[in-house]
Amino acid sequence: MSKKKTRRSAAVAPASPCPCGRAETYRECCAPFHRGSAAAPTAERLMRSRYSAFAVGDAGYLLRTWHPSTRPDGLDFEPAQRWTGLDILSTTGGSAFHAEGTVEFRAHYTLHGESGSQHENSRFVREGGRWVYVDALPGA
Repeated sequence: MSKKKTRRSAAVAPASPCPCGRAETYRECCAPFHRGSAAAPTAERLMRSRYSAFAVGDAGYLLRTWHPSTRPDGLDFEPAQRWTGLDILSTTGGSAFHAEGTVEFRAHYTLHGESGSQHENSRFVREGGRWVYVDALPGA
């Protein structure tokens, strides 16, 4: 029985621009969250780091930052899908002073040469002092 591959090779080098769209390099921005050496301080930063985890194929990080009540057993990535950009459309709450928050976003990708996007208004809560993704709110 073979072990399921949960990480695909990243096309993002540490000195590359961070996939999440912030001005820092991947090494300075989302990589510390992915490595576990830092925790996202806000719901928006968690959303951005989760987008970057999709871009680099880090299923472990995605599962670690998913609320236990809604977390799937595992994740499979579509090998042909490439995440190409993230737009944060709005946020509510989600700061160091909040227990919950939302982040509405549009994530852009290409799949088999076709461009597409995913629009979602995500719900986040603080669990044990850390932000975690809960689910998508209806209607986004």
